[in-house]
Amino acid sequence: MTELPALIAAFTTMFIIIDPPGLAPVFIALTQGMTPAQRRAIAVRACIVSAVLMIIFLFLGETVLGFIGISMDAFRIAGGVLLFLTALDMLFQRRQARREDSAAEGQAEHHDDPSVFPLALPLIVGPGAITTIILLAGQAEGAADFGAIAGVLMAVLLIVLAAFLAAPAIERALGKTGLNIVTRVLGMLLAALAVQFVLDGLRGFGIGG
Repeated sequence: MTELPALIAAFTTMFIIIDPPGLAPVFIALTQGMTPAQRRAIAVRACIVSAVLMIIFLFLGETVLGFIGISMDAFRIAGGVLLFLTALDMLFQRRQARREDSAAEGQAEHHDDPSVFPLALPLIVGPGAITTIILLAGQAEGAADFGAIAGVLMAVLLIVLAAFLAAPAIERALGKTGLNIVTRVLGMLLAALAVQFVLDGLRGFGIGG
């Protein structure tokens, strides 16, 4: 897992799942009317909370699966199916609509600080991200691998933070059409990665060589 290709694959998967460019307009909607300082504080808090949640799932997720009797191969197949459904949502723009609905609900319930809900959970650390983190943890073979995965997660979160801080500029630069194109391209890549997870799980059961 410490090899460069594996790290690039892990980074790509997490980047596609979290989709920082897609989160930028949601962040703008949640922080409308706030000062730049307030926006920065919310962005930083959301990423810190997300980092804590990711580390918890990285180190304890597989233990929880073992406790309830689910093998990693079974989880890979289930996770691959879930990620494929997420990819379909991205391709047909259903994912962004749900995110905006969740953002609107969170804004109604938490007028002052949306950093924990809905930004950190479930918009950044959603079901797809949790699934991917546990799958990556299942590939780790030692402390170095876990450290490498944690580094990948933090790198993605730094990009999320940068996207939040630059959200107004990103929205102006890409426009709605540009954001839609980026989301669909990422959806195609995620679909391919999801199929790979399913194939890996089937191989673990001795199916498909």
